[in-house]
Amino acid sequence: MDNLSRITSFQLEVLKEIGNIGAGHSATALSTLLGRKIDMKVPSVQVVSFDEMMEMAGGPDNIVVSVFLRIEGDAPGSMFFVLSLEQASRYIQQMTGEEDFSFSSPPYSEIGLSAMQELGNILSGSYLSSLSDFTNLSLFPSVPGLSIDMVGAIISYGLIELSQSSDMAIVINTTLTDDDNKNDNSLNGHFFLLPDPDSFAIMFSALGVDKHE
Repeated sequence: MDNLSRITSFQLEVLKEIGNIGAGHSATALSTLLGRKIDMKVPSVQVVSFDEMMEMAGGPDNIVVSVFLRIEGDAPGSMFFVLSLEQASRYIQQMTGEEDFSFSSPPYSEIGLSAMQELGNILSGSYLSSLSDFTNLSLFPSVPGLSIDMVGAIISYGLIELSQSSDMAIVINTTLTDDDNKNDNSLNGHFFLLPDPDSFAIMFSALGVDKHE
């Protein structure tokens, strides 16, 4: 049964609201970490095909920075946070002060890699915590893994379970803004949420929205 292809606009609004609450928690954590005000919003949530998901990240051959975590517990699945090399490099430069850091020029400093992993950990963990609060489901993130590779190679790992019953995924678009430099320091990333085949119905049943149009 392909549950994702039948997701309603109301259900997407629920996911967006959960995303914005998680974004608020992420912004607070990042503001504390960086020592300056950070804003984060979820402008849209979409259901897209696997091919469309690849294209949103620049195409299957495009090299990106991704933080992956496995969702464990009552509704298992996979989650990726994906940024372009340029956006990820800019974040590391801002956070660590390494002005010449670039994911386009390996080898990378250990502090840069740790900072990137921490960004993905904070953002993914906050969204998952918000989702868990709303559903009262027990959802636990695995230890996050950092990858710098082609989109196709990274995402294929998360499609092993889902592709048995669906060819769709949930995309949570995010905008991260440094409040001191709003005009030129916005980071635009994507969360790819890939629930396992049985998890979609469990999540929306727990939210009480499975009967809505």
